[in-house]
Amino acid sequence: MEDPDTKTEVVLLACGSFNPITNMHLRLFELAKDYFHETGKYKVIKGIISPVGDAYKKKGLISANHRVTMAKLATKNSDWVEVDDWESCQSEWLETLKVLRYHHQKLLSADVTNSLQDDVPITKLGRKRKQEPNRHEPIKKKNQSPVVKSVPQVKLLCGSDMLESFGVPNLWKLEDITEIVEKHGLVCISRAGSNVQKFIYESDILWRHKNNIHLVEEWITNDISSTKIRRALRRGQSIRYLVPDVVRAYIERNGLYSAESEGRNAGLLLAPLQKHASEPRSSQALND
Repeated sequence: MEDPDTKTEVVLLACGSFNPITNMHLRLFELAKDYFHETGKYKVIKGIISPVGDAYKKKGLISANHRVTMAKLATKNSDWVEVDDWESCQSEWLETLKVLRYHHQKLLSADVTNSLQDDVPITKLGRKRKQEPNRHEPIKKKNQSPVVKSVPQVKLLCGSDMLESFGVPNLWKLEDITEIVEKHGLVCISRAGSNVQKFIYESDILWRHKNNIHLVEEWITNDISSTKIRRALRRGQSIRYLVPDVVRAYIERNGLYSAESEGRNAGLLLAPLQKHASEPRSSQALND
Protein backbone atom coordinates (compact mmCIF):
# COMPACT_ATOMS: atom_id res chain seq x y z
CA MET A 1 0.00 0.00 0.00
CA GLU A 2 1.32 3.42 -0.97
CA ASP A 3 2.25 5.83 1.82
CA PRO A 4 0.35 9.11 1.18
CA ASP A 5 3.02 11.03 3.11
CA THR A 6 5.60 10.24 0.42
CA LYS A 7 3.54 11.89 -2.31
CA THR A 8 4.17 15.47 -3.37
CA GLU A 9 1.22 17.68 -2.51
CA VAL A 10 0.00 19.95 -5.29
CA VAL A 11 -2.24 23.01 -5.40
CA LEU A 12 -3.68 23.81 -8.83
CA LEU A 13 -4.06 27.51 -9.62
CA ALA A 14 -6.11 28.69 -12.59
CA CYS A 15 -5.87 32.37 -13.54
CA GLY A 16 -8.01 33.98 -16.22
CA SER A 17 -11.03 36.10 -17.04
CA PHE A 18 -13.75 33.51 -16.24
CA ASN A 19 -16.08 35.69 -18.26
CA PRO A 20 -18.21 33.73 -17.44
CA ILE A 21 -17.00 30.55 -15.76
CA THR A 22 -18.06 27.46 -17.75
CA ASN A 23 -18.30 23.72 -17.21
CA MET A 24 -15.05 23.43 -19.18
CA HIS A 25 -13.19 25.52 -16.61
CA LEU A 26 -14.36 23.15 -13.90
CA ARG A 27 -13.43 20.10 -16.00
CA LEU A 28 -9.83 21.35 -16.26
CA PHE A 29 -9.43 20.81 -12.53
CA GLU A 30 -10.87 17.29 -12.61
CA LEU A 31 -8.72 16.28 -15.59
CA ALA A 32 -5.55 17.61 -13.92
CA LYS A 33 -6.39 15.93 -10.62
CA ASP A 34 -6.94 12.56 -12.34
CA TYR A 35 -3.65 12.93 -14.19
CA PHE A 36 -1.60 13.64 -11.07
CA HIS A 37 -3.20 10.90 -9.00
CA GLU A 38 -2.68 8.34 -11.76
CA THR A 39 1.09 8.98 -11.66
CA GLY A 40 1.14 7.75 -8.07
CA LYS A 41 3.63 10.51 -7.20
CA TYR A 42 1.34 13.43 -6.43
CA LYS A 43 -1.65 14.27 -4.28
CA VAL A 44 -3.78 17.24 -5.33
CA ILE A 45 -5.03 18.91 -2.15
CA LYS A 46 -6.68 22.04 -3.52
CA GLY A 47 -7.78 23.87 -6.63
CA ILE A 48 -7.91 27.68 -6.76
CA ILE A 49 -9.77 29.84 -9.27
CA SER A 50 -8.35 33.37 -9.42
CA PRO A 51 -10.33 35.70 -11.70
CA VAL A 52 -8.38 38.61 -13.18
CA GLY A 53 -9.14 42.16 -12.07
CA ASP A 54 -10.97 44.80 -14.09
CA ALA A 55 -7.67 46.57 -14.83
CA TYR A 56 -6.83 43.81 -17.34
CA LYS A 57 -8.91 45.82 -19.84
CA LYS A 58 -9.91 42.89 -22.02
CA LYS A 59 -12.69 43.58 -24.51
CA GLY A 60 -16.07 42.44 -23.20
CA LEU A 61 -14.79 41.91 -19.65
CA ILE A 62 -17.62 42.52 -17.19
CA SER A 63 -16.99 43.57 -13.59
CA ALA A 64 -14.86 41.37 -11.34
CA ASN A 65 -17.64 41.41 -8.77
CA HIS A 66 -19.98 39.52 -11.12
CA ARG A 67 -17.25 37.15 -12.34
CA VAL A 68 -16.11 36.26 -8.82
CA THR A 69 -19.70 35.74 -7.66
CA MET A 70 -20.41 33.38 -10.58
CA ALA A 71 -17.23 31.42 -9.90
CA LYS A 72 -18.18 31.05 -6.23
CA LEU A 73 -21.65 29.85 -7.20
CA ALA A 74 -20.12 27.32 -9.61
CA THR A 75 -17.80 25.87 -6.96
CA LYS A 76 -20.06 26.02 -3.89
CA ASN A 77 -20.63 22.24 -3.96
CA SER A 78 -16.98 21.35 -4.61
CA ASP A 79 -15.03 19.87 -1.73
CA TRP A 80 -11.64 20.89 -3.14
CA VAL A 81 -11.95 23.75 -5.67
CA GLU A 82 -12.37 27.25 -4.28
CA VAL A 83 -12.35 30.86 -5.50
CA ASP A 84 -9.80 33.43 -4.36
CA ASP A 85 -10.61 37.09 -4.99
CA TRP A 86 -7.23 38.59 -4.01
CA GLU A 87 -6.14 39.12 -7.63
CA SER A 88 -9.49 40.55 -8.70
CA CYS A 89 -9.49 43.06 -5.81
CA GLN A 90 -6.22 44.70 -6.91
CA SER A 91 -6.57 48.18 -8.40
CA GLU A 92 -3.84 47.44 -10.97
CA TRP A 93 -3.38 44.44 -13.25
CA LEU A 94 -1.03 41.81 -11.83
CA GLU A 95 1.26 39.48 -13.75
CA THR A 96 0.33 35.80 -13.35
CA LEU A 97 3.72 35.15 -11.77
CA LYS A 98 2.89 37.54 -8.91
CA VAL A 99 -0.34 35.63 -8.28
CA LEU A 100 1.62 32.35 -8.18
CA ARG A 101 4.11 33.88 -5.75
CA TYR A 102 1.28 35.17 -3.55
CA HIS A 103 -0.32 31.74 -3.20
CA HIS A 104 3.04 30.05 -2.67
CA GLN A 105 3.85 32.53 0.11
CA LYS A 106 0.42 31.95 1.63
CA LEU A 107 1.15 28.22 1.83
CA LEU A 108 4.58 28.91 3.36
CA SER A 109 3.03 31.14 6.03
CA ALA A 110 0.36 28.55 6.81
CA ASP A 111 3.05 25.85 7.09
CA VAL A 112 5.07 27.92 9.57
CA THR A 113 1.95 28.66 11.66
CA ASN A 114 0.99 24.97 11.76
CA SER A 115 4.53 23.99 12.76
CA LEU A 116 4.49 26.47 15.65
CA GLN A 117 1.11 25.19 16.82
CA ASP A 118 2.35 21.60 16.70
CA ASP A 119 5.34 22.52 18.90
CA VAL A 120 3.18 24.09 21.64
CA PRO A 121 1.91 21.50 24.17
CA ILE A 122 -1.82 21.57 24.80
CA THR A 123 -2.53 22.20 28.50
CA LYS A 124 -5.96 21.44 29.88
CA LEU A 125 -7.23 23.36 32.91
CA GLY A 126 -8.35 21.39 35.95
CA ARG A 127 -6.94 19.03 38.55
CA LYS A 128 -3.57 17.43 37.96
CA ARG A 129 -3.71 13.77 37.29
CA LYS A 130 -1.60 11.69 39.64
CA GLN A 131 1.33 10.05 37.87
CA GLU A 132 0.84 6.31 37.66
CA PRO A 133 3.89 4.37 38.88
CA ASN A 134 4.28 2.23 35.76
CA ARG A 135 3.37 4.94 33.29
CA HIS A 136 6.26 6.24 31.22
CA GLU A 137 6.72 8.68 28.38
CA PRO A 138 7.39 6.94 25.04
CA ILE A 139 11.10 6.44 24.52
CA LYS A 140 12.43 8.31 21.51
CA LYS A 141 14.93 6.48 19.38
CA LYS A 142 18.36 8.01 19.29
CA ASN A 143 19.00 10.31 16.31
CA GLN A 144 15.41 9.94 15.17
CA SER A 145 14.44 12.91 13.03
CA PRO A 146 10.88 14.18 12.89
CA VAL A 147 9.06 13.75 9.60
CA VAL A 148 9.17 17.14 7.87
CA LYS A 149 6.38 17.67 5.38
CA SER A 150 7.33 19.82 2.44
CA VAL A 151 5.22 22.80 1.40
CA PRO A 152 2.75 21.92 -1.39
CA GLN A 153 3.74 22.92 -4.91
CA VAL A 154 1.58 25.56 -6.61
CA LYS A 155 1.23 24.73 -10.29
CA LEU A 156 -0.40 26.90 -12.93
CA LEU A 157 -3.36 25.11 -14.52
CA CYS A 158 -4.21 26.24 -18.04
CA GLY A 159 -5.48 25.29 -21.45
CA SER A 160 -3.27 25.04 -24.54
CA ASP A 161 -4.37 28.53 -25.63
CA MET A 162 -2.74 30.10 -22.58
CA LEU A 163 0.48 28.14 -23.07
CA GLU A 164 0.63 29.16 -26.73
CA SER A 165 0.03 32.80 -25.70
CA PHE A 166 3.60 32.72 -24.32
CA GLY A 167 4.63 33.28 -27.94
CA VAL A 168 2.66 36.52 -28.34
CA PRO A 169 5.13 39.46 -28.30
CA ASN A 170 4.78 41.75 -25.24
CA LEU A 171 2.06 39.65 -23.62
CA TRP A 172 4.47 37.90 -21.24
CA LYS A 173 7.91 38.79 -19.91
CA LEU A 174 10.50 36.13 -20.69
CA GLU A 175 11.80 36.18 -17.13
CA ASP A 176 8.24 35.54 -15.88
CA ILE A 177 7.79 32.57 -18.21
CA THR A 178 11.13 31.17 -17.06
CA GLU A 179 10.26 31.45 -13.38
CA ILE A 180 6.80 29.96 -13.89
CA VAL A 181 8.07 26.82 -15.63
CA GLU A 182 11.25 26.51 -13.56
CA LYS A 183 10.06 27.16 -10.01
CA HIS A 184 6.34 26.35 -10.15
CA GLY A 185 5.38 24.27 -13.15
CA LEU A 186 2.55 24.14 -15.67
CA VAL A 187 -0.34 21.75 -16.07
CA CYS A 188 -1.69 22.15 -19.58
CA ILE A 189 -4.95 20.55 -20.72
CA SER A 190 -4.71 20.30 -24.48
CA ARG A 191 -7.73 21.10 -26.62
CA ALA A 192 -8.62 19.35 -29.85
CA GLY A 193 -6.46 20.48 -32.76
CA SER A 194 -3.72 22.04 -30.66
CA ASN A 195 -0.09 21.07 -31.08
CA VAL A 196 1.36 21.91 -27.68
CA GLN A 197 4.32 19.54 -27.93
CA LYS A 198 5.50 21.26 -31.12
CA PHE A 199 5.19 24.65 -29.41
CA ILE A 200 7.31 23.44 -26.49
CA TYR A 201 9.88 21.95 -28.87
CA GLU A 202 10.26 25.26 -30.69
CA SER A 203 10.96 27.20 -27.49
CA ASP A 204 14.36 26.84 -25.81
CA ILE A 205 12.97 28.02 -22.47
CA LEU A 206 10.03 25.61 -22.45
CA TRP A 207 12.15 22.75 -23.77
CA ARG A 208 14.73 23.27 -21.02
CA HIS A 209 12.01 22.88 -18.39
CA LYS A 210 9.78 20.41 -20.22
CA ASN A 211 9.86 17.99 -17.28
CA ASN A 212 8.00 20.60 -15.24
CA ILE A 213 5.32 21.05 -17.91
CA HIS A 214 2.64 18.42 -17.49
CA LEU A 215 0.60 17.83 -20.63
CA VAL A 216 -2.83 16.30 -20.06
CA GLU A 217 -4.67 14.87 -23.03
CA GLU A 218 -8.38 15.53 -23.03
CA TRP A 219 -9.88 12.39 -24.54
CA ILE A 220 -13.50 13.41 -23.99
CA THR A 221 -13.35 16.55 -26.06
CA ASN A 222 -15.11 19.67 -24.87
CA ASP A 223 -14.87 22.89 -26.86
CA ILE A 224 -16.92 25.14 -24.58
CA SER A 225 -15.44 28.61 -24.24
CA SER A 226 -16.51 31.82 -22.52
CA THR A 227 -16.39 33.59 -25.90
CA LYS A 228 -18.95 31.16 -27.36
CA ILE A 229 -21.13 31.48 -24.24
CA ARG A 230 -21.21 35.27 -24.55
CA ARG A 231 -22.01 35.01 -28.27
CA ALA A 232 -24.93 32.68 -27.58
CA LEU A 233 -26.26 35.04 -24.91
CA ARG A 234 -26.07 38.05 -27.22
CA ARG A 235 -28.12 36.11 -29.75
CA GLY A 236 -30.72 35.00 -27.21
CA GLN A 237 -29.68 31.35 -27.47
CA SER A 238 -29.72 28.81 -24.64
CA ILE A 239 -26.58 28.13 -22.62
CA ARG A 240 -28.16 25.40 -20.52
CA TYR A 241 -25.72 22.51 -19.80
CA LEU A 242 -22.77 24.66 -20.90
CA VAL A 243 -22.46 26.48 -17.58
CA PRO A 244 -23.64 25.42 -14.11
CA ASP A 245 -27.36 26.10 -13.64
CA VAL A 246 -26.68 28.52 -10.76
CA VAL A 247 -24.43 30.55 -13.07
CA ARG A 248 -27.03 30.57 -15.86
CA ALA A 249 -29.66 31.76 -13.39
CA TYR A 250 -27.36 34.51 -12.11
CA ILE A 251 -26.64 35.72 -15.66
CA GLU A 252 -30.36 35.84 -16.49
CA ARG A 253 -31.26 37.53 -13.20
CA ASN A 254 -28.67 40.27 -13.68
CA GLY A 255 -29.06 40.66 -17.45
CA LEU A 256 -25.37 40.05 -18.10
CA TYR A 257 -23.62 39.75 -21.49
CA SER A 258 -25.29 41.97 -24.04
CA ALA A 259 -24.02 43.68 -27.19
CA GLU A 260 -23.33 46.68 -24.97
CA SER A 261 -21.20 44.74 -22.47
CA GLU A 262 -19.24 43.10 -25.30
CA GLY A 263 -18.15 46.56 -26.39
CA ARG A 264 -16.65 47.32 -23.01
CA ASN A 265 -12.92 48.17 -23.21
CA ALA A 266 -13.14 48.19 -27.03
CA GLY A 267 -10.18 49.99 -28.54
CA LEU A 268 -8.15 49.76 -25.33
CA LEU A 269 -4.80 47.99 -25.19
CA LEU A 270 -4.59 44.96 -22.92
CA ALA A 271 -2.82 45.86 -19.65
CA PRO A 272 0.14 43.50 -20.23
CA LEU A 273 0.67 44.75 -23.78
CA GLN A 274 0.62 48.32 -22.57
CA LYS A 275 2.99 47.57 -19.68
CA HIS A 276 5.49 45.34 -21.49
CA ALA A 277 5.65 47.21 -24.80
CA SER A 278 7.89 49.83 -23.23
CA GLU A 279 10.27 47.22 -21.78
CA PRO A 280 13.04 46.24 -24.26
CA ARG A 281 13.53 42.70 -22.96
CA SER A 282 9.84 41.83 -23.18
CA SER A 283 9.73 42.58 -26.91
CA GLN A 284 11.82 39.50 -27.61
CA ALA A 285 9.68 36.61 -28.85
CA LEU A 286 9.64 33.33 -26.91
CA ASN A 287 10.73 31.28 -29.91
CA ASP A 288 13.53 33.56 -31.10
